[in-house]
Amino acid sequence: MNRPDSVVLDATRQDQRVLLTRNCNDFHDLHQTNSMHSGILAVYQDSDLAKNMSYGEIVKAIKNLETAEYVLRNRFVVLNQWRY
Repeated sequence: MNRPDSVVLDATRQDQRVLLTRNCNDFHDLHQTNSMHSGILAVYQDSDLAKNMSYGEIVKAIKNLETAEYVLRNRFVVLNQWRY
């Protein structure tokens, strides 16, 4: 989108949307600065491409969060940990 990360996060705040990102470190820093948001779902990537989450695994991990009724508001969630 060619927008600074802070602008993207502010837009999700205004729209009350959860943010899904692979830009984990930058958004974790923004979360540490201001944790008031609808939630950030972070997908970490590995240098070994075989270990990275596929789109299907990302969807499954989000379903696992929903099934667990996990509250996302104001949280930075590592989605990789919900892959099972």
